[in-house]
Amino acid sequence: MIAITPRQLEVFVAVARGGSVRAGAEQLHLTQPAASMALAELERLLAAPLFDRERGRLRLNARGRELLPLAQEVLERMQELVRRAGDRPATLAGTLRLGTSNTVGNYRIGELLGAFAAAHPQVALQLRVGNTDAIAAAVLAHELDLGCVEGPVSHPELELRPWRDDALVVCAAVAHPLARRRRLRAELFADARWIVREPGSATRIQAERALAQLPPGKIAMELDQVEAIKQAVAAGLGIACLPAVAVADAVRVGRLAVLPTPFLDLRRRLWLILHRTRYRGGLIEAFLASLAPGAEEASVAGSPRRPSSGKEQR
Repeated sequence: MIAITPRQLEVFVAVARGGSVRAGAEQLHLTQPAASMALAELERLLAAPLFDRERGRLRLNARGRELLPLAQEVLERMQELVRRAGDRPATLAGTLRLGTSNTVGNYRIGELLGAFAAAHPQVALQLRVGNTDAIAAAVLAHELDLGCVEGPVSHPELELRPWRDDALVVCAAVAHPLARRRRLRAELFADARWIVREPGSATRIQAERALAQLPPGKIAMELDQVEAIKQAVAAGLGIACLPAVAVADAVRVGRLAVLPTPFLDLRRRLWLILHRTRYRGGLIEAFLASLAPGAEEASVAGSPRRPSSGKEQR
């Protein structure tokens, strides 16, 4: 039997996340030589390198990408074993790594994390915010335990679970000619100047679908942050299609106006995304349970299980 130690697996996972031995050593509070030695010994025992060395950076090779989720699973199963064998088996601890798209991370983070954080104060939460494509890629690479995005996301290795409904609205400066009309029609949007999110953003994709239902306009500006778009719209530089939750405060104080567009379907759904082969121990299961209907009254310390292989609702 190969004598692989938990410490060697910890170093492997930490280096994979940090991209260098130095970063992995700092994460584990080890000296760099100790971390380097543990990684070298692991690769010797496995008789295969796990990383490609590129100018001081370590990048997982094909073998490393294959073994990373298995190493994570071994470590998490050991943590679960210790937790269940302890005096307080219901107490969860550890780190949960979450990724969210910009709308969720900036405007719905309390809804997403509030119940879980209150129920499990000993769990450290690490949050990464990016556009939908970036978060999906990080979940696929096992850099994140799960994500919450505006979708749509389609990949055979990802499982999607619906979280909640959401909606976009078309907004403009309060002095914009369209904001002064009582009743709007689709043809009034001809030649409109639009301010949009960057490619890779789910809001951009959904806005483009809405714009396809209107007469041709022009993209006047492309920005990668909702707040920047709101500022540009308020300054009269164009109109935008943005999440309703993101513009609510600006509308309330009179900085932006929502244009009534009953002729457009701006509804959408927010999704949780998980890697299908990712082991789901106590932390992930408890987090998913915290978002289920009636979760505040339910026990969220369920037993770990393998992800289902059945088809999910898309």
